[in-house]
Amino acid sequence: MYDDILLPFDGSDGASDALEHVADVASWCDATVHVLYVADTNRDSVTVVGGRAVDSLLTHGEEAVDEARATLTSRGVAHEGEVVQGGPARTIVDYAERYGLDLIAMPTNGRKGLSRRILGSVTEKVVRLSSVPVLAVRMAEDERLSFPYEDVLVPTDGSTRAAAAADHGVALAATVGARVHALSVVDDSLLGGLGLEDDPEADGDAEVEAAATNAVEDVVADAEAAGVRDATASVVRGDPAEEIRAHVEATDVDAVVMGTTGRRGTERILLGSVAERTVRTAPVPVLTVGEDADGAE
Repeated sequence: MYDDILLPFDGSDGASDALEHVADVASWCDATVHVLYVADTNRDSVTVVGGRAVDSLLTHGEEAVDEARATLTSRGVAHEGEVVQGGPARTIVDYAERYGLDLIAMPTNGRKGLSRRILGSVTEKVVRLSSVPVLAVRMAEDERLSFPYEDVLVPTDGSTRAAAAADHGVALAATVGARVHALSVVDDSLLGGLGLEDDPEADGDAEVEAAATNAVEDVVADAEAAGVRDATASVVRGDPAEEIRAHVEATDVDAVVMGTTGRRGTERILLGSVAERTVRTAPVPVLTVGEDADGAE
């Protein structure tokens, strides 16, 4: 399913834990992990040591990449490593696209200080910019990391872009033998902004509920056709990001697969910004599929 995985790595605690998860994924699909350290050119990192100019970020990057490669070697995972310079988020996205990589795996937080350069908000920027699927691994006190995944949550609004993400999630679940939980969240706060209250012929609630129901039923049908062992459909009301997290906790899912943009207009249920909020708060890995990304085969 994945042949080449990009792992931006800085050696921090969060990144090291994400490395272990990526090693599990790579071992499962026999993928090559491309370890990348981005020396942020927006920071002044040159110092003089013994009368010689030394770039501390480049030095740290080489050490971090060597650390990651040693771990991957011990796990028997094929890998490559490189240190590059640039703005972290854009460099990561461009690197994955330039070399035709299949997946970007990003930690979402880590220790404070010098090493915390590709984490947190950088992950959210990568999610926003990337046409390559992004697996965000959140490292926090309530984290749950398990692979192969047994339960995969697929939030959807039925849009073309959400459907591409759902296809990816279904393919992943079918490949690892996981159950699929299709979820559509009706955000009541959107109805007033759609102009439905000014149209006496429009039944906003019924229209949005029908779109949500159709969206999850389509995912379940696709999952069954793909041979997924079990698929369920749920439609709920509330704040999308909050309801996604609540569903994760209620069903003990191991990962979330979702699009980064959704449908606009009378059927807009899932907002693009919800993906970033989910990446920031979900206690399990979140795999996002961008606007131009293809569904997995």
